[in-house]
Amino acid sequence: MFILQVLQVVSAILLIVAILAQQSESNVGSAFGGGEVSESGAHKRRGSEKALFISTIILAAFFVASLVTPFFF
Repeated sequence: MFILQVLQVVSAILLIVAILAQQSESNVGSAFGGGEVSESGAHKRRGSEKALFISTIILAAFFVASLVTPFFF
């Protein structure tokens, strides 16, 4: 059980770091009517941004799985 708790804490910290490292699609200026306006509204992730996005999803899935696992065993 101790190993599972350590994995949960480590995955939670890594998940927080991965979420905070992602670039926000909106900035503070857009909240007040300024900032850049995109015509299409779509944003494609490329390169390291895409890798960070995918790793965040994987970390989130691992974190949820580590939380649910004790209920099945």
